[in-house]
Amino acid sequence: MERRPDTLWLVRHGESTWNVLGLVQGHRAEPALTRRGVDQAAEAAEALAEALADRRLRAVYSSDLDRAVQTATAVSAALGRPAEADPRLRERNFGDVEGLPSRLLSADLYGLRGDQVVDADAAPPGGESIRGLVNRTAGFVQEVLVEPIGGDDDEGNLGDVVLVVHGGVIRALLAWLDGVEPDGMAWGPVGNGLVVDRPLAAARRASMSAA
Repeated sequence: MERRPDTLWLVRHGESTWNVLGLVQGHRAEPALTRRGVDQAAEAAEALAEALADRRLRAVYSSDLDRAVQTATAVSAALGRPAEADPRLRERNFGDVEGLPSRLLSADLYGLRGDQVVDADAAPPGGESIRGLVNRTAGFVQEVLVEPIGGDDDEGNLGDVVLVVHGGVIRALLAWLDGVEPDGMAWGPVGNGLVVDRPLAAARRASMSAA
């Protein structure tokens, strides 16, 4: 049987305490997994272990925020591979509105109306735009996952990659991988503990089109 092409796996962290409270999390360090979130992390880890059972795993990366690190710990245990934390995989930075109820965010601050991006350059005071989020996270993928580590035969360049991240990061990377510009992005629901995949070849194509 022909081997399936190398794959990028995106995992959202489990439910956090601030998810339950409806607060804007962004880069804040306080949110941690709830008991339900711990269970969701374990379920995502189990699903990944099953999906990757007969595949080569190249690396596991994680946001360095605690709710993602907690989830990545479960993933790493299931896959037998430590996760490398990187701040470039953090959620969108919401600046001065972090810690406030998310229902108070308006389109001029958030750049969103319903499930659609209406202004990819809108940013809260001290925060980051959706375009900035896409550029930051896509830059990580370009640098770490696409650029060759060694020669073409270097085994370090082969295999699947797992990223344990946040809902906004998953939306941003899926749009970039699918060739959708930030202004045209949808912003649909991304459940806690979700596991979604794309071929790594999509990242290479996206990098080439952006060059």
